[in-house]
Amino acid sequence: MGYPLHTFTHSRLHGSIKKVAMAEQNQGALDGIRVLDLTRILAGPLCAMTLGDMGAEVIKVEPPGAGDDTRTWGPPFAGGESAYFLGINRNKRSITLNMAAKAGQEILAKLIGQCDVLVENFKAGTLEKWGFTRDWLEQNAPRVVRCSITGYGTDGPKGGLPGYDFILQAESGLMSICGETDGDPMKYGVAIVDITTGLLACNSILAALNARHRTGRGQHVEVSLYESGLFMLANVASNHLVSGKDARRFGNGHPNIVPYTAYPVKDGMIAVAVGNDGQFAKFAAALGHAEWAKDARFIKNPDRVVNRDAIDGLIIEALKVEDAGSLIAKLTDAGIPCGRINSVAQALSAPHTVACDMVRTVRHPTAGDVKVLGMPFRFSDTPPSIRRAPPTLGQHTEQVLGDELGLSAERIAELRAQKIV
Repeated sequence: MGYPLHTFTHSRLHGSIKKVAMAEQNQGALDGIRVLDLTRILAGPLCAMTLGDMGAEVIKVEPPGAGDDTRTWGPPFAGGESAYFLGINRNKRSITLNMAAKAGQEILAKLIGQCDVLVENFKAGTLEKWGFTRDWLEQNAPRVVRCSITGYGTDGPKGGLPGYDFILQAESGLMSICGETDGDPMKYGVAIVDITTGLLACNSILAALNARHRTGRGQHVEVSLYESGLFMLANVASNHLVSGKDARRFGNGHPNIVPYTAYPVKDGMIAVAVGNDGQFAKFAAALGHAEWAKDARFIKNPDRVVNRDAIDGLIIEALKVEDAGSLIAKLTDAGIPCGRINSVAQALSAPHTVACDMVRTVRHPTAGDVKVLGMPFRFSDTPPSIRRAPPTLGQHTEQVLGDELGLSAERIAELRAQKIV
């Protein structure tokens, strides 16, 4: 059973991090929405967690014995749970269920009927093989929004194939634009295609729920890692589609804006983002080189893009004798966007991170106090919240089957003996 009381960190109390008790109450924007999370790994669990952060009740269904694959993806571990799993599964109740077995499918049918949203990332056709076809949903759960997260969608030469973030970063072209100019293609440091797909799935579900107000019916929403990867090419894709020229790598630079990159300074590196010609003139003046803004090679941004190496070389020479702190202060005073290139540890302990409550603490049943990331969105009237710690495997099986579905303790014991739950 879940703990009735959890804790989280709150930094707006006397300017320091305090631990505040919080009851399992819900005033979130999605209060009253129930989500059935049949997903594993990252994209699906992140989608379901985001809905939970916004107030939805989320029931995570996992295979008996093993659970979500990411429970074992470590080290590090805390109380037997991997940090990976803990980071993307809060605000959920966990039940175990063998969905491939007939008795498990009977329970799954009851769960679907009590939910508003079904999120799944099975191999295409798996739910249909178990009997949960479009016709079944229309007849038995017409208001349910079903979201399918796939690798490549269901159509096309690769339709139905499983997808993996690293492979999709490669195939979508994302890796070809990451890395040093003369270096190898490079993947992003986190599973960025999975993360983006999870957020796009969340957006699509919210749109379908909104449409349900008008139509009275749910619908099938599909997102794929492949299409998400292509979508993430954004302006780089547009550059190619307009010019016909293939994209290339710019290291930390920008294909369309200069100067817009990372520069070495005396005690580290800083990032500088000069977005227009007026900012460039101020940037040059702040560095004591106002003449740069009058040089025909650098006056306009298109000129600076063509002469990227020349202006970057001058900037590198000017900045290498500066220390990061004083330089950032000087550029900030001049209105130039800039920042220190932090490590993850520095970023998560930065004063502004603390002020934004982006590191919270939850009380976990086996790991004790566990730090997790906060929520990157705010609502004035229906605030998001962390109401539940990431669950242990099957932690809420008896609660959901008994209290929600009305199964007797004897029946639940039988299902356990049969390894259905």
